Amino acid sequence: MSEHGGNIYRFAERFNVPEEQICDFSASINPLGVPQSVIKVIQTIDSSMYHYPDPDTSQLKKAFSAYYGIDPASIVCGNGSTELIYLCAMALKPKTVMIPAPTFSEYERASLLSGAKIKYTFLKKENNFDLDPMEFINNMKGCEMAFICNPNNPTGRLINIDDILKIADIARHFKCYLVIDEAFIDFLPEYSIIREVQNNPYLIVLRSMTKFYALSAIRLGFGVFHQSITDVILQNKEPWTVNTIAQKAGIAALYDEDYKKDTFRIINEGKSLMEEGLRRLSIEYIPSSVNFYLLKMKNAQQVISSLYKSCILTRNCSNFRGLDRTFIRVAVKSPEDIIRLLKELSAQCMQLS
Repeated sequence: MSEHGGNIYRFAERFNVPEEQICDFSASINPLGVPQSVIKVIQTIDSSMYHYPDPDTSQLKKAFSAYYGIDPASIVCGNGSTELIYLCAMALKPKTVMIPAPTFSEYERASLLSGAKIKYTFLKKENNFDLDPMEFINNMKGCEMAFICNPNNPTGRLINIDDILKIADIARHFKCYLVIDEAFIDFLPEYSIIREVQNNPYLIVLRSMTKFYALSAIRLGFGVFHQSITDVILQNKEPWTVNTIAQKAGIAALYDEDYKKDTFRIINEGKSLMEEGLRRLSIEYIPSSVNFYLLKMKNAQQVISSLYKSCILTRNCSNFRGLDRTFIRVAVKSPEDIIRLLKELSAQCMQLS
């Protein structure tokens, strides 16, 4: 399977099954699916498809600015937040980059492609893979850039605001760009530090519309940069990476309050159902703040293969630096899908007993 989750296409081709029969727990996407407000907007797009997308994403940036209370000139929109991860490394050209492990693998790949050397801070299983702020700060010395995913992927662990701001303050002292990837922060919006960028020229915050708003196929994200580096970021950015559909969809989703309320409800219900089922099966999991869980099972690879046969995809975490073949990540999906997963996991547990 692919390095990341969500590749139902390869699975469907490999096992010769229709895509609609696949239950994908490997990608941590809102189980509500695309907001109806987005679908309505897409259905109205007609003549504007003839023209190039707005290269400045002006209306989208205005919407983000008004909603989050930030300067529109500080916003750079991208083809998902992943484009912006690569853009940070390419534009700012750090020589050495600090990355925790385990975390999202694209930080490492983007840094290596830009020619940087990598330093790692390994998170400890006995501490639920929580980041130790002082250890991270000490390891950040001598680095020109550092990445933190908050909440972290694949652990779902949240770093509190005070610790993040402490790290950001020291990063400023070290003249080290601190890139905070808030791809999952919409599930915990009160923990975002997006408004702190204006006070720190070495703080960068990235956001994604993929996870919470389920705009995976459209690809939309944005970054917030201090005015001192916005120009160099834009000078290195490709034009037209955010298409017209994505720009209009992003605005519609951002202001869909009913969708947000429904999301918090279904995620909370799903988390309770998932945790209850995992405890009942005595499956070890890392307590998570968001919409996925990192499981530890001695027979993880066997479980993954068995779930494939039932057209259930999970995220094999053996290729995360800092993890091994005993870890699996599963998303919080609809109650029906969660029950289906727990039933299959129960069958696996019974085979081992």
